[in-house]
Amino acid sequence: MLKRISIQHLTLGMYLHDFCGSWMDHPFWRAKFVLKDPKDLARIKDTAIEEVWIDISKGLDVAAGVRSISREEADIQVETDFSMLENLPSLVVDPPPPPAPPARRQTRGKAPASMHSELLAAASICGEAKQAMVSMFREARMGKAVNSENARGLVEEISDSVTRNPGALISLARLKTADDYTYMHSVAVCALMVALAKQINLNEEHTRSAGMAGLLHDLGKAAIPLAVLNKPGKLTDSEFAIVQTHPQEGYDMLKEGGSVEDAVLDACRHHHEKMDGSGYPGKLKGDEISLIARMTAICDVYDAITSDRPYKSGWDPAESLRRMAEWTKGHFDPRLFQAFVKSIGIYPVGSLVRLTSGRIGVVMEQAQQSLTSPKVKVFFSTKSDLRIPPEVVDLAAPGCAEKIVAREDPDKWKFPDLNQLWSGFAGQAW
Repeated sequence: MLKRISIQHLTLGMYLHDFCGSWMDHPFWRAKFVLKDPKDLARIKDTAIEEVWIDISKGLDVAAGVRSISREEADIQVETDFSMLENLPSLVVDPPPPPAPPARRQTRGKAPASMHSELLAAASICGEAKQAMVSMFREARMGKAVNSENARGLVEEISDSVTRNPGALISLARLKTADDYTYMHSVAVCALMVALAKQINLNEEHTRSAGMAGLLHDLGKAAIPLAVLNKPGKLTDSEFAIVQTHPQEGYDMLKEGGSVEDAVLDACRHHHEKMDGSGYPGKLKGDEISLIARMTAICDVYDAITSDRPYKSGWDPAESLRRMAEWTKGHFDPRLFQAFVKSIGIYPVGSLVRLTSGRIGVVMEQAQQSLTSPKVKVFFSTKSDLRIPPEVVDLAAPGCAEKIVAREDPDKWKFPDLNQLWSGFAGQAW
């Protein structure tokens, strides 16, 4: 049985099932072990992690009277919070811009596109963006001043793709390999930032700034030794401290270049701050953190935990949102996190889900009017325990009796073609 407890109640002899937080917040590359070493316990309590999951069937329980939350209680709370999202008013930060004249509403390159056609366009953009980021990181590693001007056109292309079909590029960029992570993570966060900016109705200028912040936020990792950045095992305390210097390093690089606006510089420096003041490097709290930095914190973590890394496989998109929802108390701005979920869906593209019929499928595309009724490609029957001919089910279609009843764990099922089923690409698309 799983219980969520405060870090202060964690003791030797407990079975540590999972950390309640991103693996970027601590130097432990794995969980699921019995705590036996006092040094490990001390290191855990010295991190920014505030809660953990323990399995009392495999280790010690908390003392009588100590507050804990069961897995079932936590799931019910998250599902309740998500169910309320569709009825919550949209978060609006900027005043709505004046209506565009008819001639500009369908500007070239921004007209709505089908998921299939935009995936093809997004693959091309991802390829171009990857090469641009490889070049930018290479120059930064050589000590050259970073010229961000070349990034502006890239942000425009990514923004246009998100405008045409929000789910395509965001989902495709998630399929990065561990080797491509550093570069494609920046592209993915850029797309997520643009989608979130549009969700909260930022004007065009601020939306471009948000995209630029997403593209450049991790540039400081160019100053981190590759042996540390790509280490496939547990980081030492000193290595973890080195990784935590990247926000300031990136800020310094971009500041030296002289062509990056202050809002983007701020997001680069402060995207690891937390609402409760436990983040870094400034331990800023609440409204001390700028809007764009709070946005970047959410988008950065989401892409990180859904992507494969040298030391960890990415989590399912829907499962990642569920876990992030459990951290919002002190980690993320709760209203911005709600807007983020609305921007990508409760079940983002690529999520593995079970329907009422017992069929399992992968989410292909979001519905315009419903967060809980995406298009799902079903391909497996749990009743017969067999693959079935793939079929696209539009849960938002009139008369559709199916609905999503559960998230499924891809690691449990190990479908080898899961990404191909929703994307149409047999291998990496770029």
